[in-house]
This record gives sequence, C-alpha cells and structure tokens, in this order.
Amino acid sequence: MTDLTRLTAAELAERLTAREVTSVEATQAHLDRIDAVEPAVHAFLHVADTEALATAADVDARRAAGEELHPLAGVPIAVKDVVVTRGLPTTAGSRILEGWVPPYDATLVERIKAAGLPILGKTNMDEFAMGSSTEHSGYGNTHNPWDLERIPGGSGGGSAAAVAAYEAPLAIGTDTGGSIRQPAAVTGTVGVKPTYGSVSRYGLVALASSLDQAGPCTRTVLDSALLHELIGGHDPRDSTSLTDPATGYVAAAREGAAGDLRGVRVGVIRELQGEGYQPGVIARFEESLDALRTAGADIVEVSCPSFAYALAAYYLILPAEASSNLAKFDGMRFGLRVEPSEGPVTAERVMAATRGQGFGDEVKRRIILGTYALSAGYYDAYYGSAQKVRTLIQRDFAAAFEQTDVLVSPTAPTTAFKLGEKLDDPLAMYLNDVATIPANLAGVPGMSLPNGLSDDGLPVGFQILAPAREDARLYRVGAALEALLETSWEGPLLGRAPELAGGAA
Repeated sequence: MTDLTRLTAAELAERLTAREVTSVEATQAHLDRIDAVEPAVHAFLHVADTEALATAADVDARRAAGEELHPLAGVPIAVKDVVVTRGLPTTAGSRILEGWVPPYDATLVERIKAAGLPILGKTNMDEFAMGSSTEHSGYGNTHNPWDLERIPGGSGGGSAAAVAAYEAPLAIGTDTGGSIRQPAAVTGTVGVKPTYGSVSRYGLVALASSLDQAGPCTRTVLDSALLHELIGGHDPRDSTSLTDPATGYVAAAREGAAGDLRGVRVGVIRELQGEGYQPGVIARFEESLDALRTAGADIVEVSCPSFAYALAAYYLILPAEASSNLAKFDGMRFGLRVEPSEGPVTAERVMAATRGQGFGDEVKRRIILGTYALSAGYYDAYYGSAQKVRTLIQRDFAAAFEQTDVLVSPTAPTTAFKLGEKLDDPLAMYLNDVATIPANLAGVPGMSLPNGLSDDGLPVGFQILAPAREDARLYRVGAALEALLETSWEGPLLGRAPELAGGAA
C-alpha cells in the first residue's frame, strides 16, 4: 500500500478527488507519522488530532455527497504558531503567550478552513519570529530531519522540518527576513515569500509590520503554487493588502515543468556570492545555472551595490518595528502576568516582571536595539538612515529588473550548522539571512527550492526573486529548475525520507 505521507500535496489531492483514498486516512497517516518522529524532530508545539480528523471526516462526507470541493480539500496542513487560530493555542514560540487560545482566525486560516484542509497543528518557531535557527523558541529546539544535531533554519524551522520529515505535505510559514526561504534551503524543501501585501497579514502576530509576509512551505514548486493561490488575494481587514487576485501561479508552475525557459532573462546577483559562501553551496549554484542555460535561459550578471548594506539596515528597521509591536505584551490584558515578589504591585512593576520573565534573550536584545534606534536624538541617525538604505535597495532591484525577468542567488551562505554553534555570536547568526533580507526590504517575492546536496551531504537552496506582483515568474522558473534537477540528487522530492534517529524514518 502506498505510504500517503510520501505523496506530494498535488498527488494526494488527485487521489482524494478520485476517491481512491479518504481524507481521514490521509490525515491519520500524517498524525501517525507525527507520533513516530516528533520525539526526535520536535516540529510541533501543538498537535490538533481531534480537530484535524473532524475536518477530514466532514470533507469525506461532503465529497461522498457529490459536493464540489476545493482542489486541496482534505489535504492536511501545518500552521506556524505565529498565525492566530481560533480554538487552538497560539504562542508565537514565546512563554509570554503560553496557553493563549485566540477567539478568532487569521484570514489565511479562514481560507484554509473554508477550503477543507485539516489543520494538523501549530509548528515551532523562534520566539516572535526572531531568529535563524529555531533555537530561540520558548519551548525547545526543533531538529533538522537531515541531521538531528543541526538546526532546521529559522524562524520557521518547525514548518520546514515538518514538511521535510513527512509529518505534513503542506505548511504555512512567515518570512520577515528569510524565515520561510532559509529554513527551506537547509531542510531540502520549497519555501515562498509572496509579494508584500499579496497574502493578508490579518491575524499574524506582528514582528515587523512593513516586512512580515506569510507564505507556503512544501516539498514541490507545484504544491507551493496550489497553496499560494488558496491563501492569497485581497483582504479589506489588512490595510496593506493588494487588490490583485492570487491567480496564475499553478498555471505558471505547470508551464515551467516542461523545462522550456527560452527567452527568460536570469540575472545573477554579483553581491550575493563569493566570500563567506560555502564551496559546496557555490558549486550547486553554478550547476543550477548550467541547468537553466540548458533550458534556454539567458544568464547575465547584475550588480546591486546597495545590497551590501541590507543586513545593517534590516537590523535597525526590524528591531524598531518589533519594539513598537511587542509593547502590547505588558502582562495586563492577555498572556503571562508576573507580579513582583516583593514591594508594591504597580502597573510598571508588573510590566517589568512579566516582560523580564516572559521574553527570551534574543527578543530582549532586539527590543533594546529597536527602542534605542527610535529614541530622541538617534531616530534620524539610525532608523531614518536605514530607511534611506531601504530606498536604495528598492532602486537596485528596479534597475536589475529592467535587464532581467528574475534574479537568482544561493538562498543561504552555508548548509545547516550544528545546534548551539552560533548562539553566542548573534552577528554570525544574523549573517545567515544576508541573501534573503533584500527581498523583504523591497517587498518583492522570493522562492527557495532545493538544488542538491553540498559536500557535507546536507541540502542547499537556490533562490529566485521576481518583481513585485510577478510571483508567477518564480513558479515558472522554479518548476523548470526543479524538473531539470529532479533526478540529480536524492532529496525529499524523490520520496526518500531524511534519516531520523532510531530508525524512525
């Protein structure tokens, strides 16, 4: 019998539609997989088995009654714990929200539920999405299914690990500076950051409101396209929401899978390679460029000089916005409340005690940075200057896209590093996002897809960037490269499970 957890979302959807398998069977298979590997991986903070099976049973009954359903109806999905879910805990990976059960759903969760996708549970993450390794979660580390002693990326390591470990065929992540794409790169999965505003932010626990964007985590480009079309589109409850319909992504992926890229201009970003990039990462990148040439793409080098300042600008803009957004967690209205052990119980002392105990070190570090950058006398010098650099980065993108259809680079400079290896060096940790941050500062869409294994046997990611509102280009080029590389490496795309401790795979 076919192992349902090894099917892609598209394959599983086809079998469900043909009534060759039921959603209850598919959902139970993934819940069984979660039971088997979670002690080793720890991708989930909460498993919603009862709710998922109830949704699956409802979908099966509606399908049996002849009701016309969404193409993904009955396909299980996991949701990053920064996305609000009614009736299920939402902690954003923080002790300060421990036990909080929201009274409403995020817009993208509403759309997932309306389409009939059973939600398997909420995935682990760096606290409030601050981190590149999922080591800053208030609830323990997530482990990379390829090597359990290594990080799964961050902040959305739980979603990426769940997909890589065959615990879920689909997952939702959020990307503020690479938190979908970098985990995808180090776990051998596909991750997409849509154009800013094309997927509603209503119901996301905000980190940096001008940068945050939800998107798909999957094992294939087509699966990401299917999920992207489901969750995307205008939402009047999000003031930054674009009015563009979320269409054309699936068609672009199917077109790209034919492997014909004649006439497509691919720009290689000079500043996102070279020093600091692992030799195996560069080798796989060059091989992927050769594959794109074989498909007829025109490969050119472009320069985006302001990208050299993206990391510095980002780590002023993000902490500043985080300092403002996280002010609401004060121990007064919801979540954790800690009263001082002695002395008067005042609002100020309760707030200090709650935030001191409830926030982790990385969150405190960024709140301090952001508050300083916004303080009187420093606003123009730091936050204001960073926003000017952001404008220069946007101009670099605009100039590059005048010469090209898409831009490409390695997704991350290295493969997954060992747990604990960079915890004492925040700058070394931040450098993992050097290639992904520019897209968030400019609001353009980006994709990471696996393009082989480095010399250390770990997955490598290939990043594709497109102009704002041209997300379909990601899917065409990404699907073409995926098809060209599909037989050249033994990753999850070929149904081979990553190694897990104790023979759990």
